Amino acid sequence: MTDLVPKLYIAGRTPRTEQAVANIEEICASGDLQENYQLVVIDVLERPQLAENERILATPMLVKELPPPLRRVVGDISDRESVVVGLDLAVRKGIENEGGNE
Repeated sequence: MTDLVPKLYIAGRTPRTEQAVANIEEICASGDLQENYQLVVIDVLERPQLAENERILATPMLVKELPPPLRRVVGDISDRESVVVGLDLAVRKGIENEGGNE
């Protein structure tokens, strides 16, 4: 079962966007998530209608729709702490850990 479905919106395939993809893969693959995520990479140059539908105004933008609540991280995807907080992973792990200690 997939616990996390982040979408990474990028503008073209460049070394910077490839690094953003690698950073998200590494963040999602580490820790408690391991195989319980499915990263979707959307190139807004190839699929502009998707970007317009989602109101993507800047790239790179990471959007987490599932599980709720909706979260968006814009800009520097290399800051691991910002991404973890932006995806609400730190809160989820804290809640899961508290529940397991009862």
